[in-house]
Amino acid sequence: MADRITVIGWDGTPLTEAASSALAGATLVAGAPYQLAALPVPPGAERIALGNIQLAARRIAEQRGAAVVVAEGDPGFFGVVRTLRRPEYGLELEVLPAVSSVAAAFARAGMPWEDAQVVSTHGGRLRRAANVCRAYPKVAVLTSADAGPSELALMLRGVHRTFVVCEALGTPEEDVTVLTSERVPDRVWRDPAVVLVIGGGSSSHVAGEAAGWLAGRPIGFPGTDRGWALPDEAYAGAERGAPTAESAPHALPAHVRALAVARLGPVPGDLVWAVGAGTGALAVETARFGAAVVAVEADRSACAQIAVNARRYGVEVEPVHGVGPEVLGGLPEPDAVVVESGGAEVVRAVLARRPERLVAVAHTLAEAEEIREAIAGAGYRVDGTLLQSTPLMSGAGLSFGPGEQTLVLWGEQGS
Repeated sequence: MADRITVIGWDGTPLTEAASSALAGATLVAGAPYQLAALPVPPGAERIALGNIQLAARRIAEQRGAAVVVAEGDPGFFGVVRTLRRPEYGLELEVLPAVSSVAAAFARAGMPWEDAQVVSTHGGRLRRAANVCRAYPKVAVLTSADAGPSELALMLRGVHRTFVVCEALGTPEEDVTVLTSERVPDRVWRDPAVVLVIGGGSSSHVAGEAAGWLAGRPIGFPGTDRGWALPDEAYAGAERGAPTAESAPHALPAHVRALAVARLGPVPGDLVWAVGAGTGALAVETARFGAAVVAVEADRSACAQIAVNARRYGVEVEPVHGVGPEVLGGLPEPDAVVVESGGAEVVRAVLARRPERLVAVAHTLAEAEEIREAIAGAGYRVDGTLLQSTPLMSGAGLSFGPGEQTLVLWGEQGS
């Protein structure tokens, strides 16, 4: 193993004295080709172009003498330190960081970033990174050669955002471009790039807004309304009760929403469809867990209420007006879907898109059986429950109001 391993973060500025000293004494230097060309690498040192970090780590582990690894910005932030620290390599590191590329990008934009989410498209995660951009109003995206600004913008087609594309930060070729997301695919972009994706109805980057206290805090938290499965009256324009085909805009009862969210399991990076979303109570609950949410609803006035309820709780929910099967074909790929109304026909249309998880509300036993057959026939594990609730009445003494019953079924991929 190398006698000494130093990881140097470089942001294009002159090296510190410690970094210069480590580089001067190195017998092996690993870095990107442009870094190896720009820095004073000792003439006799072995040079390794960093492509596959695992291969470089194994070579470093075999090396005797002093090794230096050069990385962009802060190598401990979405950088090489995580790989080099794997126990199978047995490497002990000294890390000399510079300004991270994310910090530099926000500095170039003149924006604070303690309220930003930071994601990477590396490792085939472009779709999940795009879903975070759907759900949050301020996101920094570390792109890769095959998943850059254009690919990200195409994944967000129809979702208006402003892109701040920062190319080759810290190099003489550095360029910062600001343009709307629909114009991004018209350009050819260089790698590496950091993209700031800004905008949305609940944007938290308004000038003069009071600073938060938790960096990268989830949307909807902390807030004045703690918890989830909020009372029915917490949502504007909603009438309590499970929906029917003829019902007015509705809010599923709180205990039904609690079960639905538990079975959906929404997390940042997911895209969830809420079909037959009513006024958006469940859609908003789901978005408060950090998932991107598309709410499909046939009632135009309910679509307007979805937007009102999303703003109330500081989340991003995209309302889509239309009837389930007719509009689902144009929606981006879902990770999970809840069908609040629409029956087996809509469930079958949803299952054709192969989400990982599905939750459906049935209005009759016959409809529940149709939905169960549809879920099982699509090869999903299927389960369900008949929820019965009787609310406690206000006033003196222990008394209960009229009971409610709701049929909920769910399916998950796998054997």
